[in-house]
Amino acid sequence: MSITSKTIGTLNDLIELNNDRIAGFEKAMSDINQENVDLKELFQKFAADSRKFSQELTAIVATQGGEPETGNSASGTLHRVWIDVKAIFGGSDRKSILAEAERGEDAIKKAYQDALIDGELSGNALETVREQSTAITAGHDAIKALRDAHK
Repeated sequence: MSITSKTIGTLNDLIELNNDRIAGFEKAMSDINQENVDLKELFQKFAADSRKFSQELTAIVATQGGEPETGNSASGTLHRVWIDVKAIFGGSDRKSILAEAERGEDAIKKAYQDALIDGELSGNALETVREQSTAITAGHDAIKALRDAHK
C-alpha cells in the first residue's frame, strides 16, 4: 500500500485528536465527584480506547515511513474541543459533564467521518479508521443517551 502525505496528515490529525480525548477524559475523571462516580468507568473505557486507537494509527504512520504525532493538537488543527472541555469540567453537575463530553465526542466523530470521506485512506489505514470510527460513534451515542436521560 502506498501512503500519501495527505493520508499521513489525516492519520496524524486523528492521533492528536485521540490524545486530546484521552486528556479530556482523564481531567474529567479527576474532577468527578462521588455522585457521578459511574461516569468514571465509562470515561476510563473511552480513554483506554483512544490510547489503543492512537497506538494503532501511530503504527500505520511509522510503518509507512511517516513521522507519527506524539502530542495533542495545536491551535488551528482539526478540533481543539477537548482542551476546552478540560477547562469546563467541574465534576459536580452531571448534565453539564455529559453535555461537554458529548460536545467532545461530536468533534472526534466528525473528524473520523471527514477522514473516511476526504482522507485518501486505503488498505489497512482505511480499515483501521473505519473500525475506530464505529467505536467512536458508539461512544458518542452512549454519552448522548446518558445526557438525554438527564433532561
